[in-house]
Amino acid sequence: MSGHPATVDVQQPEACRVGIVIATRSRCAALAGSLAQLLALPERPRVLVVDNASTDGTRMMLARDFPEVRLLALPLNQGALARTQGARLLDTPYVAFSDDDSWWAPGALSRAAQLMDAHPRLGLIAARTLVGPAARPDPLNEVLAGSPLGPAADLPGTQVLGFLACASVVRRNAYLEAGGFHRLLFFGGEETLLAYDLAARGWGVSHCPDVVAHHHPATGPRTGRPVVQRRNEVLTAWLRRPVPYALARTRALAAEARHDERARQALRATLVRLPAALRARRPLPPRVERAARLLEEVAA
Repeated sequence: MSGHPATVDVQQPEACRVGIVIATRSRCAALAGSLAQLLALPERPRVLVVDNASTDGTRMMLARDFPEVRLLALPLNQGALARTQGARLLDTPYVAFSDDDSWWAPGALSRAAQLMDAHPRLGLIAARTLVGPAARPDPLNEVLAGSPLGPAADLPGTQVLGFLACASVVRRNAYLEAGGFHRLLFFGGEETLLAYDLAARGWGVSHCPDVVAHHHPATGPRTGRPVVQRRNEVLTAWLRRPVPYALARTRALAAEARHDERARQALRATLVRLPAALRARRPLPPRVERAARLLEEVAA
C-alpha cells in the first residue's frame, strides 16, 4: 500500500474534503431529482456529473437548471469507468459516488470525512442504504453488517469485500491507486473487483452504518442486468481468483446455459471477454483470497 497521507489538514473545511461524482446516461428527470437533494445538503459538497453520452437532453438540463454543477461530457458511454474519469478531475481527498437515483443523507458526508481522517488505512466506506420513499433498509445492509471478516483495530465498522457503488465513499488516492472500476466489466456487479483490488493493496474496506445513503431505484425489471452481473461474476473470478475456482464458476454457468437463455447470453459475453481477462489477470494475495473464501463459505 502506498500514498497514505502523512498529515491531516485540519484547517480545510469538511465540506470541501468530499466531492461527489455521479455517472449518468439518459435519465434526465431522475438526475434532476437527485441533484436537488445533493445540493441541499448542509455539507455543500462539490458535485461533478459525468455524462455517458446521454441522448435525452441531460446536458441542456444541467446547464439550464444546475449551472453550479460541474459537467464532464463523454463522447461515448464508458459505463462505470465514468466514475474514475470523474474522480481524476476532482481535487478533494475523498470522493462519494452517487447514481442518478441516489443521494446522501444530511451529515453523511461529514461523518465519512471524519472516519477517513481518523483512519488513514481506510480506503472505502460502504454506507447503510435506505431504499425508496419509505426508507426501507436495503437487504445488503444486514449482509455487510454480519460480515465474518469482523472489525480491525485500525478501521471503523466491519470489514467487507462488497458494497453498493452508489452508497460508497472512497479515499481518492486509494481508489486511483487501485485503478478504479475495471474497464473490462463496464457495468453491473463491478464493486467486488474494486474491493478486492483495494484490499490487495492493503487498504481497508469497511461497512460504516452511521454513513447513510438514499436509493430510489426505478420500479420494474432491469433489462439485461442479470446477464451482465453473471458475466462479471465469472470475469472477476478469472481476473483475480485461483484458476480452479474460475474454471468451476465457468462450468457452472455453462451448465445453466443448457436450459436458460440468460445464462447462454452471459456465457457468450464472458467468452468474448475472456482473453482480455486472462491478459489482465492478477491473482489476489493469499490473505485476501482467504477472506474471499470465508465470505463465500458463510454465504453458502
